[in-house]
Amino acid sequence: MPDKISITLDVNGREHRVSVEPRRTLVDVLRDDCHLTGTHIGCEHGVCGACTILVDDKPIRSCLMFGVQAEGKKIRTVEGLADGDTLHPLQKAFWENHGLQCGFCTSGFLMLAAGALQETPDMSDEEIKEMLSSNLCRCTGYQNIIKAVRLAAVEMRSGARR
Repeated sequence: MPDKISITLDVNGREHRVSVEPRRTLVDVLRDDCHLTGTHIGCEHGVCGACTILVDDKPIRSCLMFGVQAEGKKIRTVEGLADGDTLHPLQKAFWENHGLQCGFCTSGFLMLAAGALQETPDMSDEEIKEMLSSNLCRCTGYQNIIKAVRLAAVEMRSGARR
């Protein structure tokens, strides 16, 4: 077994000191060592998007990054979207517009959209569709996900939290 490396991760504004093998992916470190299980493991090849999180405010596939590479970076997972009991506009819009069914892909879609809307708050419908096409959902048919992101974008532009 390879030697472990002690690292400190900044996840959702909280420090997590963990010892990890250099070969472990960030998604595994988040789930197993930081006990943040909202980020899901899907294909483990960067294709499905279920493991999408924000690293330095950019959406990334956490199955394609090693945990040791994340030290010194600001990580945000789905657990960091809400402000206490107040849902993020995206979470609220997904709920109100039935943007989820089984929920497995939802955290990845939420984090993808949060990062994209933070960078480009005035996305057109075509840009929203293009952005969302990088994540896979087997249940919803995407229409309610698109509707939810569109609604959240409007709310976020009008001054709600990002």
